Amino acid sequence: MSSTLGSLYKVSTFGESHCKGVGAIVDGCPPGMELTEEDIQPQLSRRRPGQSNLSTPRQEADQVTIYSGTEFGRTLGTPIMLLVHNKDQRPQDYGEMSKIPRPSHADFTYQLKYGTRASSGGGRSSARETIGRVAAGAIAEKWLRESYGTEIVAWVSSVGDIEAPEIDHARISRSDVDATIIRCPHAETAAKMEQRVAEVLEAKDSTGGILTCVCRNVPIGLGEPIFDKLEARLAQAMLSLPATKGFDIGSGFAGTKMRGSQHNDPFVQKGQRLGTVTNHSGGVQGGISNGEPVLFRVAFKPVATIGMMQDTVDFEGNKVVLEAKGRHDPCVVPRAVPIVESMAALVLMDLALQQRSRRHV
Repeated sequence: MSSTLGSLYKVSTFGESHCKGVGAIVDGCPPGMELTEEDIQPQLSRRRPGQSNLSTPRQEADQVTIYSGTEFGRTLGTPIMLLVHNKDQRPQDYGEMSKIPRPSHADFTYQLKYGTRASSGGGRSSARETIGRVAAGAIAEKWLRESYGTEIVAWVSSVGDIEAPEIDHARISRSDVDATIIRCPHAETAAKMEQRVAEVLEAKDSTGGILTCVCRNVPIGLGEPIFDKLEARLAQAMLSLPATKGFDIGSGFAGTKMRGSQHNDPFVQKGQRLGTVTNHSGGVQGGISNGEPVLFRVAFKPVATIGMMQDTVDFEGNKVVLEAKGRHDPCVVPRAVPIVESMAALVLMDLALQQRSRRHV
């Protein structure tokens, strides 16, 4: 089972939903960077469960500990081990589901592929696995910020059929995003989204949504054609997240409705470099970053585990009615915001290190 991402900045995550802990091993972080748990914890706190009455009630502080790779608050260039202990474990909630594959969940495919699976909370297919990604991504984000001034901000742009209006990509900040519990920076739309999530929660159902992410001050030249194009690496990273079903960048699918004369991004002088007037390309041309903001969207499906009764069958083919227990988000997108940001940071740092090695700087 592959649990490693990256080539130069390499991250391997470990742990199951209801085991003793989860985390990551980071290999390839350059030496000499100031790094303590305080640099990592804010993103983990944004990801943790129990943040509001619209998320899972599981109570986890998700406090991270750096076990190796630093000394006196600075990185050594050696592997960094990051660990978060699971505190609020309830594997007994999943007894019934050990024999019944949840509809649209990984239970069925994991069991058939490996002949076994962690039935408590989904094991490695649980979103709790993303803790290691977020911790490693926080390190990458700090390095990118200090090296290039890179800023990465994601927000909820839709929940179900409720869509937020266009947001100013150049100015949006994480404080704008976190101003509402649904993490939509448009207050009026956020209120509608929160009401929708409350409705599906009351119905023991779930709903999906879309996150938009902008990466500002991305250096020119990131991306390795042909198969490691920047957008291809971002797509792979985002679609590796639990519950994701779609990815597009720049104009995305909407660009198919435009003519080339409308879609092309004309060049213009911007200070000491060339830039583009528009950004339908999403900051990527030919698979390589062009210096404009990298803008993309990620679609998340409704959570598969719901409390509503569902007609299905067990692993023996016997008809059953499943009323799933456990604690689950009615909508994952608010807590997915820091996860998407972290995955973007992992990709950008890995590609930036590749570009640096080519230029010997």
